[in-house]
Formats: sequence, C-alpha cells, structure tokens
Amino acid sequence: MNDSLEPLLLDHEIDGIRELDNKLPRWWVWLFYGSILFAIGYLAFYHVFRAGDLMAAEYEKEMKKGQEIKQRALSQFEASIDTLQPSNDPEVLARGRQIFATMCSPCHGPQGQGLVGPNLTDDYWIHGPLFKDNLHVILNGVPAKGMVTWKGILKPREIYSVASFIYTLRGTHPPNPKPPENLQPAKTEPSPYE
Repeated sequence: MNDSLEPLLLDHEIDGIRELDNKLPRWWVWLFYGSILFAIGYLAFYHVFRAGDLMAAEYEKEMKKGQEIKQRALSQFEASIDTLQPSNDPEVLARGRQIFATMCSPCHGPQGQGLVGPNLTDDYWIHGPLFKDNLHVILNGVPAKGMVTWKGILKPREIYSVASFIYTLRGTHPPNPKPPENLQPAKTEPSPYE
C-alpha cells in the first residue's frame, strides 16, 4: 500500500477494504454550505413570510395574462371581420390548406367536397356566401349542426388563413361532391382568385 495514504486511512476495515479519510475540496464545501443557506432563504421567502408566489400561483397569473391577450386579439379580429377580404398570399393560403387538412377535412372532405359537413365547392352555402360569413361560421361554429366553434382553438390569424383557403375551393369540381343542402344558390361576391 502507498505510504503517503497511510495517515489518511481510517481504522475500520470491511472485506479488506479500508476507508480513506479524504477531505473534500474547499470550493465544494462552500458550495454545499451556500446551497443550505439558499434553501433556508427560499423556505423563508416563499413558505414562511409568503413574500413571493409559488409555482401554481405564478402559473395562474400567467394564464390570466395569456387569456387577456387572447381575448383582446379575438375582440379586435371580430370587430374587423366585416371589412376583411380573402387573402391571395401563397403563404397564408398554404397555412390555411394545412389547417384545413388537419381540422376541417374530416367533416368537409380533403377537397372540400363535403362529408358530414356541407360541400364547400359549390354555390349553395347554408350560412351565407360572403367571406365574412365564412369567418363568422369558423369563429363561432354552428353547434346545432355539429360544427364546433374554433375561436378557442385557432388563433385569429389561423381562422383568417383557413377561411381564405376555403374561399379558393369555390367553383372547383372534386369527385363525388355532396349534394347542395341549401337549394337557393347564394349571391356571391366577386372572387379575388378569378
């Protein structure tokens, strides 16, 4: 055995192994003491004096702020719906196509031909043919017919994107379209895509 370790070895031995009494580095010891002091301060600040909010309260505050921002954005969007026009920006339409494929195609079909929901490619629109009508239907849904309200799920920008994409489906002729549910063709506004 190394003679330089001999003074550090303790007297007790188990299975031929003796414990080495090696001192910890000073930086480690001070770090350990610092963590103890931090824990005492944390306990006093948050749990004894209740000077700061715990995680659950912080979460609730942040959620409330987020809801206020969301409500403000939705209110501004709803106030501007009557003046909005469909976008023909390729990025907006691509985002709308993606949202439509994920959220809308299970009911309206992948090409808007209608499945459970109505056909979006013809001129027989149940709730109105105007772009603002589409925005209102997507935003508020039609619970009586099973159409969910998307205002709590999609952001205003996403609602606008999907409504713009749906507007491009008009006049297309997908295979096996669902027959019209509204027998009066709607008077439509001029399409920005023609």
